[in-house]
Amino acid sequence: MDTLTPAHVQTALDGWNFGIQIRFYDTTTATSQQAADNIGCELGQIVKSLAFLIDEQPIVVLTSGDQRVDDRKLAAMYNVGRKKVKAASADQCVNIYGYPPGSVPPLAYRTAGITVYIDDSLGRYSQLYAAGGAHNAIFPITLEQLRQITGGQMADVVKRADSGE
Repeated sequence: MDTLTPAHVQTALDGWNFGIQIRFYDTTTATSQQAADNIGCELGQIVKSLAFLIDEQPIVVLTSGDQRVDDRKLAAMYNVGRKKVKAASADQCVNIYGYPPGSVPPLAYRTAGITVYIDDSLGRYSQLYAAGGAHNAIFPITLEQLRQITGGQMADVVKRADSGE
């Protein structure tokens, strides 16, 4: 199955009339650290788009580049055991979401109706940067714009260092 491209993401962004433009880099931005290094921003300003299947239902969790998702919290949200929470495989990323791992954007998915959760940790920053549909594509966005374009629900879905989780 063919992957979707940054053009798909840009078209979706253009529909919001925010003037957001995808930026392309000569080196990869596939990991949060690589993206932050290319942009010259804090690791936490990178929006990780993480694809999960919870009891076979696809979701996306948007979280800060310096955070880790807590699968226990996701399982509790869906009232299932932790074994029902699985990270999407590379094939599932392409087949369900449309993009390979490391380039999954926060919008413009192949499958309609995917639930999006936005972790509270992103609220620490006024400027964020999200994947643009390729391993070297990023776009700047604010948290409020991110909430609007994704229809995402704010949630606490990360492991907290101070609580021993």
